[in-house]
Amino acid sequence: MKHFDRPFRIIFCWDIDRFISHDGTVPLLPMNADAEAPQKTNFTTSDNVVLEAEYIIPSACSAIAVLSHPHPLYGGDMRNIIIQDLFNRLPEASIAALRYNFRGVQNSAGSHGDGEREVFDSQGAFRFASALGQGKPVISVGYSFGADVSMTADDPTLAGWVGIAAPLALLAPQEMSAGADTRPTKLLVPENDQFRSVVEAREICTNWKKTSIEAISGADHFFSTGTKTLSERVADFVVTFFQ
Repeated sequence: MKHFDRPFRIIFCWDIDRFISHDGTVPLLPMNADAEAPQKTNFTTSDNVVLEAEYIIPSACSAIAVLSHPHPLYGGDMRNIIIQDLFNRLPEASIAALRYNFRGVQNSAGSHGDGEREVFDSQGAFRFASALGQGKPVISVGYSFGADVSMTADDPTLAGWVGIAAPLALLAPQEMSAGADTRPTKLLVPENDQFRSVVEAREICTNWKKTSIEAISGADHFFSTGTKTLSERVADFVVTFFQ
């Protein structure tokens, strides 16, 4: 992988089991008893790659979150524990959720594109989510690799970005759409992230136009102490800007 240095790769591989399988805890969110069961689907990107996806749309829906998963070369897919928790819990807060596998992952067509061609995947997911949401705000929520990719992607249907544990290295931060845009962006940075500290994230994003950065106390890049606060933070972002 060309953008990460050797220490990143070693730690990433060492932590992969915890990264995709540890038991996280989840927050108590306002419950929507009408949250529906997951529905399987697929959509086609602008460069004609068919991607598998799943969505949940609760009957009371204020927005739809597009969930982008961590690095596929290190075991990341749309059922990663962080993405899974968000997918399960956001509908309980009346936020629909769409998750998808990047190209080359499981039943998605194509092959890995070094983060660059995956930008087309995120853009396709934004457009597909907009159709599903029937005019509700579309919010990009990416984790790790998925954060860098989805914050680089853009589409007129998109209302804002949330980046969770974004390395801010896979793709050039100065080229990320989220930084140059006046639509709101929220970066959730683990206090003990092994790959991008809170201080470094603030320095890199100094000139981003409408971005807030929040440290997640006690957390590391893999949220090995649990995922308790993430769904709450994403829900707060939606409430603050879009309700």
